[in-house]
Amino acid sequence: MFLMQKNTEELVEILGLGDLINPNHAEIVGRYHAGEELQDAETFSKGEMKFPSGEPLPQCWLDAEYRQH
Repeated sequence: MFLMQKNTEELVEILGLGDLINPNHAEIVGRYHAGEELQDAETFSKGEMKFPSGEPLPQCWLDAEYRQH
C-alpha cells in the first residue's frame, strides 16, 4: 500500500500494514518510492501521512479512543 507524506508529497510504500491500522502505534515502517533502486526502510509518523488522493487517514487508525470524542 502507498501513502503520501503531507509535507513533501512523496509516495511512501508501507511495509507494515498491521502497524498502519493499529491506533496504538504512532509510527509505521515504510520506504520512499523514488528512483530505480529500492530505498532503505525508514520510520514515519502516521500523523504525517495521507492517501495519495489527498484524503486523510481514518481516525480509527490514528486514535484508539476515537469513539469517545
